[in-house]
Amino acid sequence: MTTLTGRPHTALLVVDVQNGVMETAHERESVLANLVTLVEKARAAGTEVVWVQHTSGELPRGSQTWEYVPELVRRDGEPLVHKEYGDSFEDTDLEEVLADRGIGSLVVAGAQTDACIRSTLHGALARGYDTALVADAHTTEDLSAYGAPPPGQVIAHTNLYWKYQTAPGRTAGTVATDEVEFGVKAPV
Repeated sequence: MTTLTGRPHTALLVVDVQNGVMETAHERESVLANLVTLVEKARAAGTEVVWVQHTSGELPRGSQTWEYVPELVRRDGEPLVHKEYGDSFEDTDLEEVLADRGIGSLVVAGAQTDACIRSTLHGALARGYDTALVADAHTTEDLSAYGAPPPGQVIAHTNLYWKYQTAPGRTAGTVATDEVEFGVKAPV
């Protein structure tokens, strides 16, 4: 399993599910429903929920666009990691938060698929974490006007390549929301 010794725990990492990010997100309602389900499952199992919140010119700290969507409410005591780069580990305290809690396995969900989700997945795996992507709980906006594939294809492609991702001593893969069983078995 994880190459991080002494880290037997799993966390749900909820990335950038903010008003400005989710405003035009592909399949917004179904993704949000799955995210709500995942947070409830994690809490019920005693699994740590770690929230990541992006700040940028489009998402200025303290603005309405920067705030998490109202469907998802962080509880007191649940860690909140502020970031300014795609990779949730880059120039943040995420590694410290996870190390302090003995977390070596991540279940990742949120937005945007082709930016912060992909960067965080690769950042986690490269740092030694077992990393599962929840295939039906991440989304992106339509950037096809800039040459990107339509959002459904971006999501499908990310699910395809992460399903088969490997690294020495670590696990990776995808799992559907209804298949996630925190505290029962490894997510992938």
